[in-house]
Amino acid sequence: MVAHLCCSVDAGYFIKRLQEDFPNEKIIGYFYDPNIHPYSEFKLRSLDTKRICEKLGVEYIEGEYDYESWLKAVRGKEFEPEKGSRCFICFDHSLEATAKFAKKIGDNKITTSLLMSPMKSQEQLASIGRVVKRKYGVDFLVVDYRKKGGTQKQQEFAKENQLYRQDYCGCIYGIWQQKKNQEVIDELISPYPFQILPASIEERLVFYENRIKLEEKGIDYKIVKESFLNYRLLRSNMKWKMENGKWENLIHYTLFYSYLERKQRVRIEYVKDEVAYANRANVIFIPVNKLNEILDKNYKNIKEIYYNPLTIEEELKLREFLTKTPFNLSPVIILDEFVPTSIDIEINAKIYPDTREILI
Repeated sequence: MVAHLCCSVDAGYFIKRLQEDFPNEKIIGYFYDPNIHPYSEFKLRSLDTKRICEKLGVEYIEGEYDYESWLKAVRGKEFEPEKGSRCFICFDHSLEATAKFAKKIGDNKITTSLLMSPMKSQEQLASIGRVVKRKYGVDFLVVDYRKKGGTQKQQEFAKENQLYRQDYCGCIYGIWQQKKNQEVIDELISPYPFQILPASIEERLVFYENRIKLEEKGIDYKIVKESFLNYRLLRSNMKWKMENGKWENLIHYTLFYSYLERKQRVRIEYVKDEVAYANRANVIFIPVNKLNEILDKNYKNIKEIYYNPLTIEEELKLREFLTKTPFNLSPVIILDEFVPTSIDIEINAKIYPDTREILI
């Protein structure tokens, strides 16, 4: 039997029940979910689903991340609600791929852990299963493991095994509908330069990879949550006034936690030990060579920082060196070299309370 898998929370208890009810079946877990956005979230869910499959002794196959075909399939359904026609198409897309995979490996029976999710319609899934059976000649097993306290047992199983709990279904359109009133939607932000930002999907992916390393070494651990002050730089723009009176874009790098409530026009008023202080808005400038000195780097210019960015930990270390605390909100701007005239600075950033998981 090929079991289409959507995430570790739904897959874990679902597979456990399948093993109990069908002890003579060889179950193959097939993770095919090209709807998941972004790709890092796809890899994170796949990682944790693979982990629980291995714990249960089930073979695991990660399917292709065929995002383009999924986008094409749901075109015109972008604004449909949860459990609407877009979801129907999405289920059909995944179950057809599962049926094709089953036929390819010589199996004739499929099912899906989507049946476990209280957010999914079992009637929709059963209807699609009947179509898939007629089209591909594979049986579609419909089981209801939610009833008789199944959903509660599923949650207990997830807690016991410390499974990754995503907070959205998966697709970009669902994220937008669910989180459009949030101040920052991390899943729709890809940082440039590429960094692993606090509480980002990329950070969670590294986190759960590290969890697996602890398990492989036999080290006990516990996943707990912490509250902290998060930050996202949405846009940073700087111009300087040249000698001919024209304003020119000024290439720069804006340090983590840099914040301005509104656009400011400043000039460098005082320089000490290659650290420049502006005449207003608490702005601090440093040249690339000062950054190199503080952090033991070898950047030649700002462009190199963008191609090979600092880690957030390094940025906080630099901020602490300059301001005596890593949580100072003064704008800290890195330049190739100081400019002698006025500078217009615009920083669009969000600072907000957030939570993230940590290992203890």
